[in-house]
Amino acid sequence: QERLVESGGGLVQPGGSLRLSCAASGRFGINAMGWYRQAPGKERELVARITRGGTTSYADSVKGRFTISRDNALNTVYLQMSSLKPEDTAVYYCNANVQVKPVLAVDNWGQGTQVTVSS
Repeated sequence: QERLVESGGGLVQPGGSLRLSCAASGRFGINAMGWYRQAPGKERELVARITRGGTTSYADSVKGRFTISRDNALNTVYLQMSSLKPEDTAVYYCNANVQVKPVLAVDNWGQGTQVTVSS
């Protein structure tokens, strides 16, 4: 399967910005990629998703503040986060839908990176 290596994340003040990166490596093709997050005591939720062709979707809570993009040549997906709010605090997970066989696609997950927004 693909190995997902995340970078970015950290502690920022409200209104600040962070850029998350996730690089996938392996021998299989990658379909959609996305970012999810999970705060303590809450369910994991989809933050943003992007297809191989570049079609994007966002959670209402981040629309207008976050931007997802990808570089297919580098097998990398990015999440540019701006105007961060304390409620954005969560562990952020990279996801990649990997076509391991012509009729089998599997979701792979990164290890997660902590984003903390606090003054």
